[in-house]
Amino acid sequence: MTATTFSHKTGYIFALLAFTIFASQDAISKHLSDSYPPIFITMIRYWAFASFAIIITSRSKGGLRQGAATRRPWLQVFRGVLLAAQIVVALLSFRAAGLLHSQAIFSSSPLLVAMLSVPILGEAVGWRRWTAIVVGLCGVLIILKPDASGIDGTLIFPLIASIMSAVYSVTTRLVSRDDSPVTSFFYLGITGAVVMMFIGPFYWTSLAPGDWAWTALLCVTGIASHFCLIKAYDRLDAVLVQPISYFQLVLSSFYGILIFNETLQANVVIGSIIIVGAGLFTIWREAARQRKLRSTAQDE
Repeated sequence: MTATTFSHKTGYIFALLAFTIFASQDAISKHLSDSYPPIFITMIRYWAFASFAIIITSRSKGGLRQGAATRRPWLQVFRGVLLAAQIVVALLSFRAAGLLHSQAIFSSSPLLVAMLSVPILGEAVGWRRWTAIVVGLCGVLIILKPDASGIDGTLIFPLIASIMSAVYSVTTRLVSRDDSPVTSFFYLGITGAVVMMFIGPFYWTSLAPGDWAWTALLCVTGIASHFCLIKAYDRLDAVLVQPISYFQLVLSSFYGILIFNETLQANVVIGSIIIVGAGLFTIWREAARQRKLRSTAQDE
């Protein structure tokens, strides 16, 4: 086995672990958000996240001084605030719409990323990917299942969370043109923690004795999932990691049905299949585009 092959295999293992833990983290988040304000839960998550970001940055080359140096400070702050807000909206989604419906709509994020990459990143999206985006958005409509009275109001939360996640992903790619991944990760943890420390205390709620363990586990899973994801991206290109993220949809649906007694409806299944299929095609086309660009660069 070559070193590259071994690196790829361990990368896939880390990616699978990351999205498995993310699904478990979402289930714990739903359990806690059913009883406590989502902003309060997000603040506690960021205590652990910020600590982890500081540790990772301090151990990187150049330490905290180099890790905190950024060429795009306002964009980094915007990303951090946006992700913190997205987590709050996602928790509201879990409480209002349930894990199953929320994750089904969240799976449309790669399609939204491809669509937003045109105006924000200036990337070219061909007719095949535009077709996949339109088909995928039709899948979202099937899940939303609008009728004469409109759509179910609870599904607005996961829809907004998906859009916020897509904007976050695109701005992350934008800032990566100037800053290192370590710098982006540092600002992600610190900015979100600072914002939540200003807002979270207004929503402070005493935890029930039995929920301290769940809260601690939420912090541990938050650190473990990001650690595994970092390791996966160290060994694999992003286009190879993204398809594995759909495993989170499957596992979260399992948790929703088994633990929270959610119902798997036909429109959700059909819509999810369409979204995942369109998303995988979009990711495949992006991978093909990147291979073509690398081949052209090598020829030159």
